Amino acid sequence: MMLILRYTVFMRIMGIDFGSKRVGIAISDEDEKIAFPTVVLPNDKNLLNEVHKICEANKVGEVVFGESNDLDGKPNPIMKKIEDFKKKAAEKIKVPFKMEPEFFTSVEAERIQGKTEMQDASAAALILQNHLDKHQK
Repeated sequence: MMLILRYTVFMRIMGIDFGSKRVGIAISDEDEKIAFPTVVLPNDKNLLNEVHKICEANKVGEVVFGESNDLDGKPNPIMKKIEDFKKKAAEKIKVPFKMEPEFFTSVEAERIQGKTEMQDASAAALILQNHLDKHQK
């Protein structure tokens, strides 16, 4: 008789709402179905190290950035900074990086919960939830 072992590798997905002053982080559950606002980090020289630590602590297997465009669908000024950070992050954090179109997620987060310290993390959760909904397993 042959014994077949089956196992599931659980991973989480990180969502990032990148801003010039603050960066919202959200993390999915292990089933990759629900996004949870996690933390708001200052956009400073420690950002990459902090994101890396969060990825390792949460066994993140994929990172999703909000793709920031203007009303005409063209990249807005922050998009260049997002691309630059994504490039640096990909060198340090060896997981797939993806972009998810986002439009006024910070405004939507404020509309849902009011203005809070976690607003940017909630915006990241909205970005990540859109991604999760599109790519349900």
